[in-house]
Amino acid sequence: MYHIPAMLRETIEGLRVRPDGTYVDVTFGGGGHSGAILNSLGSNGRLYSFDRDIEAYENAGSIRDDKRFTFVHSDFRYLGQWMDYYGVTEIDGLLADLGVSFHHFDTAERGFSFRFPGPLDMRMNRNGGKTAADVVNTYTEEELARVLYMYGELKQSRQIARRIVQTREQSPLLATEALVRSVAGRAVTAEQLTPPQKKEMTLVFQALRIEVNDELGALREMLQAALRLLAPGGRLAVLTYHSLEDRLVKNFMRSGRLDGEIEKDFYGNILTPFRLIEKGLVASEEEVESNPRARSAKLRVAEKI
Repeated sequence: MYHIPAMLRETIEGLRVRPDGTYVDVTFGGGGHSGAILNSLGSNGRLYSFDRDIEAYENAGSIRDDKRFTFVHSDFRYLGQWMDYYGVTEIDGLLADLGVSFHHFDTAERGFSFRFPGPLDMRMNRNGGKTAADVVNTYTEEELARVLYMYGELKQSRQIARRIVQTREQSPLLATEALVRSVAGRAVTAEQLTPPQKKEMTLVFQALRIEVNDELGALREMLQAALRLLAPGGRLAVLTYHSLEDRLVKNFMRSGRLDGEIEKDFYGNILTPFRLIEKGLVASEEEVESNPRARSAKLRVAEKI
C-alpha cells in the first residue's frame, strides 16, 4: 500500500469543502486526501495537488483522469509560482499532510528508514540535489552536530557527529546499515537495537531527511504563499508529525507570522489574519489501532478572516 492518510475524515471536515471551490493539496502522496476532496467537489470545482516525487503521480490511478484535477510535479515551496502559472488568484482551502508516505519509509532503496538495508538517499525528488550520504560524508563535525540538534533535537548530537566523522575517515558511509553501525558505535543490525537506540536512530534519520529536503524551509515558504492565496473564509488544514513543524504551523496560524510574534492594535486587540478552528486534534484510539503511524499526527485548522 502506497499510503494510508491519517485523520482523513477529520481533515476533510476541517477543510469544509465547497462543491464549486478551488482547493490545493500540497502533499498528494498516495492520493487519499485528494480523492476525498474530489468526492466533495461538484463539476465546477478544482483541485491542484503537489508532490515532488513523480512516483506519487504514477500510483495515482483513476484520479489522474479526473478533469477537475491537476497534478503539479513540484516542491510545495513553489505554490505561489505555480498558482500564478495556472492563473489562480484565490483558493478556498489548502491541505498539507506533512508526514512521509508509507511508500518512502517501506521502500528500501529510498533510504528513509534504518529498518532496511539500502542506499543513504532520502531525497523526495530523486532527479537531483544532495543525498543523505552527501550530508554525512561531506559536512564538518560541527555542521553535522547542528543538523542533528536542530532537526532531531538530539542532546547527544556532538557525540553522534563525532562517531560519524570517525567512521567515515575509515570508509565512506553510503548505506543505511553503515550509518546505523556508526551511530550505535558497534556492529549491529536494526533488529538488534535496543528501544532507546531505535528512538535515537529514528531522530537521526529524521534530522538527515529534513536537511536533505529542506523541509522546514519549504514549509515556511508554502505557508506564506497560502496566506496570500486563501480567500476570506478559506481554510488551511495541516497535519504535523513532529514538534518542529507543529510549532511552526501553530505559531503561523496564531499570528500569521513565521516567528509567531503576536501583533496588537492600539487597544490591545490581537491582529491576526486567521480564526482558529482546530487547535491540535489527534487521531482516535480506533484509528491508531488500525494505523499506528497516525499516533504522532496532529491536525490544525485555521480560517482566513
